[in-house]
Amino acid sequence: QVQLVESGGGLVQPGGSLRLSCVASGSIFSSSAMHWYRQGSGKERELLAYITRFGTTHYADSVKGRFTISRDNAENTVYLQMNNLKVDDTAVYYCQLVDTSLNIYWGQGTQVTVSS
Repeated sequence: QVQLVESGGGLVQPGGSLRLSCVASGSIFSSSAMHWYRQGSGKERELLAYITRFGTTHYADSVKGRFTISRDNAENTVYLQMNNLKVDDTAVYYCQLVDTSLNIYWGQGTQVTVSS
């Protein structure tokens, strides 16, 4: 069973930056695709970015150019660097692991609040 633990959320002013981390337990991290989602109040969960086991990345238009996903296989960790944050980025942010059998695992989420 894989467990994912996110951290790095908090309160930031518009235009500020945060870096989220997601640490995975177990030994399948390096062979898995990792995704970041978010869910704002009253909104559907939204895919923001993913990174494949080979390091290929993809971003939603809403965050392209502002957010960067990266991974450190030695640390079983995926990161989401978020720059130029906007009020509309306020949400709970979740990481997701998809293994080679297409099993899906979620973290518990970390709150990001962008407010002046």
